Amino acid sequence: MEQTKSLIKEVLGVVVISLIVVIPIRMYIAQPFVVSGQSMDKTLANGNYLIIDEVSYKFQNPERGEVIVFRVPEEALAISNYSLDKKMFFIKRIIGLPGETVEIDGDSVKIFNEKNPKGITLNEPYAFVDKLSPYFKDIKKKIVLKSDEYFVMGDNRHNSSDSRFWGPLKKENIKGKTFLRLFPFNKISITPGAYSDYQF
Repeated sequence: MEQTKSLIKEVLGVVVISLIVVIPIRMYIAQPFVVSGQSMDKTLANGNYLIIDEVSYKFQNPERGEVIVFRVPEEALAISNYSLDKKMFFIKRIIGLPGETVEIDGDSVKIFNEKNPKGITLNEPYAFVDKLSPYFKDIKKKIVLKSDEYFVMGDNRHNSSDSRFWGPLKKENIKGKTFLRLFPFNKISITPGAYSDYQF
């Protein structure tokens, strides 16, 4: 009987300690996220299971090429006729940084900043373009980003609701960046999708 009580106490102790450790991590450090949809093909596919790093951006600013999860802004909800109170999250790639100007000409993306006042066209090896969607080829926009704004796009350029349609993303909406892909098992990787070789 005493052995049983001792075992129960041990089990309860492990459970309590696990909860004390796991719950704060889940709430403030890392969150699971399942990719839904095709906007990040071929980088991240529908059903990919990710762990999102929620801590890094408390100490450093988001960088171009990072893949982030963010709360969908009201402008994007309105376009899809959702209630503005609806809580949804998207996953996209950061293309433009605060203070920059982003010019979209079909599938071409040009960045203007202090270092490149005449603009530089991004080399984007991760971008997937489905030639069967001609509408996207006609998009022409030039957007100036404020000090707290980012320009985000899906890698599947002809199948993504992103900053081309609903405008810049506020930093306050960003939840975190991709840290780990756990599923599918044959594609387990750290910082999946991140890219930094823009040669600015």
